[in-house]
Amino acid sequence: MAQEQDDRVLPFSVEALDVRGRVVRLGPAIDTLLTRHAYPDCVSRLLGEAVALTILLGSSLKFEGRFQLQTRTDGAVDMLVVDFEAPDRVRAYARFDAPRIGALHADQQKPAALLGSGHLVFTIDQGADMSRYQGLVALDGQGLEAAAHQYFQQSEQIPTRVRLAVGETYVGEGGTSRHHWRAGGLIVQFLPTSPDRQRQADLHPGDAPEGAHILAHQEDDAWTEARSLVETVEDHELVDPNLTSEELLYRLFHERGVRVFEAQPVHEQCRCSRDRIMAMLKSFSDEERQSMVGEDGRVGITCEFCSTQYHLEPSDIGVSG
Repeated sequence: MAQEQDDRVLPFSVEALDVRGRVVRLGPAIDTLLTRHAYPDCVSRLLGEAVALTILLGSSLKFEGRFQLQTRTDGAVDMLVVDFEAPDRVRAYARFDAPRIGALHADQQKPAALLGSGHLVFTIDQGADMSRYQGLVALDGQGLEAAAHQYFQQSEQIPTRVRLAVGETYVGEGGTSRHHWRAGGLIVQFLPTSPDRQRQADLHPGDAPEGAHILAHQEDDAWTEARSLVETVEDHELVDPNLTSEELLYRLFHERGVRVFEAQPVHEQCRCSRDRIMAMLKSFSDEERQSMVGEDGRVGITCEFCSTQYHLEPSDIGVSG
């Protein structure tokens, strides 16, 4: 069944069009991430898109490391953090202004509107002995799909199209109907052997004199076709529990021939642990750690990602009783 193919990334290529890509379909993993925090529906949709995008990009890593998406904005959802730890673990968290969310009209609850203005940062962390790479995209009212396109155009110079979708299903369980979240995403990139064919149109300089002629860039026919096909994908096709990734790719590219590779499973898993929490707390000053001791004489910490609660004795973090 298609549902058995949830929570996995499927790489593919269409050699006739010189494109490669990946499809991600998320079921139980995204449902766990979103329902754990009881986010408002509009926040869940935005965070679901961010998780799908992070997995699409992070699953391309050829080494064991971390890929992180983070936003800082003036929107009602002022921070998103999604960590993908290669090859298969993801965790996520959204910070939002509940009263502000509650006052929004329906058209103000769309993902782009919730983000507002600020920055989106992609971080690749290969470990303590390697330098981190960061890519920055300004957010100014656009959604995550548009921000991803902007990132690849200005930073990677790879023609790229991304589609993201989040949906809901209702499944009968024990005589009742339970709500489940689903998410999906598709990324397609134009990767011909000739760098000249891969070249994109330059970004508008912005400060060009009035009347200046900006040279037009002729898009490659193969990429025009691939991009046009991707843009026909509808949201429900990315989250339909009865449509497999293979079937979706066949719908799109069967006339050109699409080749799929081994799928990579993905699961929700936090990186927190008692030892990590203790190490983090020991980085604070003695005075700061002393102030963390509660009325019950213990130190209580809740992980923002997975909501796990840790209760530590003061002596565990070097605080005298």
